[in-house]
Amino acid sequence: MSQSPQGPKNPQNPQNPQNPRNPVTARSDFDVIILGSGIAGSTLGAILAKNGASVLLVDAGVHPRFSVGESTTLYTLNVFRVLAERYGIPELEPFSTVEGCLEHIGPSVGRKRHFGFMLHREGEEPDPREVNQFAPPSSLLQTSHLHRQDSDAYLFHAAVRYGCVAKQAYRVAEVELGEDQVAVVGQDGTRHTARYLVDGSGFRSPVARKLDLRRQPNDLKHHSRSLFTHMLDVRPTDDCLRMAAEDLPPIPWVDGTMHHTFDRGWLWIIPFNNEPRSKNPLVSIGLTYDERRYPKTEGVTPEEEFRAFTSRFPVLERIFADAKTVRPWVSTDRLQYSSTRTVGHRWCLMSHAAGFIDPLYSRGLTNTGEVINALARRLLDALREDDFAEERFAYVDQLQKGLIKYNDELVNCSFVGLGDYELWNAVYRVWGAAEVPVNLRFERYLERYREHPDDRLFQEMEEVPYLGYLVPDNHSHKRLFDEMVRLCDAVDAGERDAADAGRELMKRVAESDGVIPGIGLGDRDRRFIHPDPGSLDDMVRWLAVDGPPELRYLAEGPKYEKLRAAAGLDR
Repeated sequence: MSQSPQGPKNPQNPQNPQNPRNPVTARSDFDVIILGSGIAGSTLGAILAKNGASVLLVDAGVHPRFSVGESTTLYTLNVFRVLAERYGIPELEPFSTVEGCLEHIGPSVGRKRHFGFMLHREGEEPDPREVNQFAPPSSLLQTSHLHRQDSDAYLFHAAVRYGCVAKQAYRVAEVELGEDQVAVVGQDGTRHTARYLVDGSGFRSPVARKLDLRRQPNDLKHHSRSLFTHMLDVRPTDDCLRMAAEDLPPIPWVDGTMHHTFDRGWLWIIPFNNEPRSKNPLVSIGLTYDERRYPKTEGVTPEEEFRAFTSRFPVLERIFADAKTVRPWVSTDRLQYSSTRTVGHRWCLMSHAAGFIDPLYSRGLTNTGEVINALARRLLDALREDDFAEERFAYVDQLQKGLIKYNDELVNCSFVGLGDYELWNAVYRVWGAAEVPVNLRFERYLERYREHPDDRLFQEMEEVPYLGYLVPDNHSHKRLFDEMVRLCDAVDAGERDAADAGRELMKRVAESDGVIPGIGLGDRDRRFIHPDPGSLDDMVRWLAVDGPPELRYLAEGPKYEKLRAAAGLDR
């Protein structure tokens, strides 16, 4: 790998006269050019530069800058912990705790203790029986709300410290994809060459445009558009409800990511001001709904559209009565897009350059981390071996397409269900059933790696039957998920009644061994899911003795010795 002016030395350097393996690629300015310096581009750039590659990090914008996608999940944190340890990037570790974010990124993050969902009907107060709250076990990692202008700048600066050469405010006019070299040409006429190009620039990807890679949007099931901004003086949901104390959840709604749902849409409230140590008064607000049901109106501003819509729902009207918009609204057309392929000879579309569905379950950062994890090792190997055959990156393409397909079906089922609580409640539990095992899976592999550092362990993680699924090695959950899709597709087509389909799906949830028992997912009337130490004991016992054989490894390892002992499994 070639050495950047600021980057680390590498004895395998193909530009070294002692090792002239390819005289054409040896003339490249960089090993890799990355388009986009958000979380995706900066994280990949840091990994590559730390491990010996010379990297040019290009972006049309300048840090710090506004971005949404602020809500993390346990899955997000676990993926970034793997990246930190696998590739030696300790700057990623602070993302795994609120304390780490506050100390290393800045006092601008919020705390996320739960996923909250509340169904609204026009002109009515919410029914306390039609709410859901899912909280991860308190003994695990602490999820947060990232103020993206700070978190993105933090990672960008880390990438530069590791040796990435940065060109901000640099607009790409053309990309060149040759047999032996790639290049980007700026609007100012400057030209930079590399051995490989990663496009992490999002929807307006220059590579996707050049190669005409965008699929027809109707290839995707889900439909939504969005408008979003940051606001001041947003009242907490808890202060605006007219519910009895016994109807309120054990964790205040304001302490998590709040999803206010309605027929074919939802509104997010992501506070950065719910953590006492945060000095950030802002709240992220977004309204996302089916553009076929809620088309744009000519001559109406996003602010006017937002105010008119929230005025239909009493609680939402009270929440935003005094709210002030602090930055221009962003209003999109349909959000969904995908690509016919995401890798080619010497190039890759990464994360949101490859496709996007909807932010409903906060999967954006998680998917980004998974793609980086898959791409980085393959790209480092390709640079070392000077072999950029498309086949060696085929897994990355399959992973990204699998993630898009899974998210498309999950979110589409959710939107179909949002008009009827019976169906939504069952769909929510299918989603929730995957949240615990997927995080146990990452924790188990990370434990194994710490015991015996061997990259083949992470390569083993990729050997799964259902690539892109939240729990890619769980046959039972895959069957349950497919049944959910079948029922929701029938409702969407007008062939099934939503409530009836919801009752049938709920029955399947209660009976499926793809759903870990003991935390309440199989109980239709259990509105608040909060696994405690006792339920974790039951979960470990079930995984080790009665769970699907392919998941029993999740109950192994030193981390669960006390839980196994408490469950009587080591006696």
